[in-house]
Amino acid sequence: MPAARRPKLAVWKFASCDGCQLTILDCEDELLALADAVEIAYFPEARRGQIRGPYDLSLVEGSVTTPHDRERIQAVRRASKKLVTIGACATAGGIQALRNFADVRAFAAAVYASPQYIETLSASTAIARHVPVDFELRGCPIDKTQLLDVMTAFLYGRKPNVPAHSVCLDCKREGNLCVMVAHGTACLGPVTQTGCGVLCPSHNRGCYGCFGPKETPNTAALAAWLRRLGLGDGEIMRLYRTFNADADAFRDESRRHGP
Repeated sequence: MPAARRPKLAVWKFASCDGCQLTILDCEDELLALADAVEIAYFPEARRGQIRGPYDLSLVEGSVTTPHDRERIQAVRRASKKLVTIGACATAGGIQALRNFADVRAFAAAVYASPQYIETLSASTAIARHVPVDFELRGCPIDKTQLLDVMTAFLYGRKPNVPAHSVCLDCKREGNLCVMVAHGTACLGPVTQTGCGVLCPSHNRGCYGCFGPKETPNTAALAAWLRRLGLGDGEIMRLYRTFNADADAFRDESRRHGP
């Protein structure tokens, strides 16, 4: 009897720093086991060759920032049975989405000697703004345990087991003191989805919102708390404009405090 066909896995890069792809490679032993279960059809960070689609699962890192990106993601979607976006760039535009709040032509003129040759869109946007996405895996970078769970879930037909609650809940589980209450430190933990292992609050630093908004985040209530800590509009705006600046909840709240 012929051997069973292994599912084809493809990993695609758009505008990003490659950190989430490096997280895949950082899986090490787990990646070796995964390589036995799937056929890595396209992954330039890991192999030179490419096997033609269709692909059973595509992982997409990076945001759409150019007209070519916009055309290419459409082609990736057509070639993919399931498409999962990984990381803040792919799910919320990334740090490069800060340009969405200003004139990108002014940035190009400041950086390039001949900006008229630069082809770019006016905004850096999430993949889901352009094509249907089957699941969004948050993080800057993503968590490798969550990544392996999502990949396994899609390859074997189950629902991913990725929590959507806030960082605060995990802080309580770890026995951490609340940095806002105990030290008056600004923290996005109450409105941020967990996934980082409460890294920053465990070292008495406020959460920077690396995993984006949690389900139904009450950003207005947090902003009121931040005001009581002495933060002004500009400081609150900048808190929300980092890795997930174009996530709906963070973008809308930041605009309540600045341009």
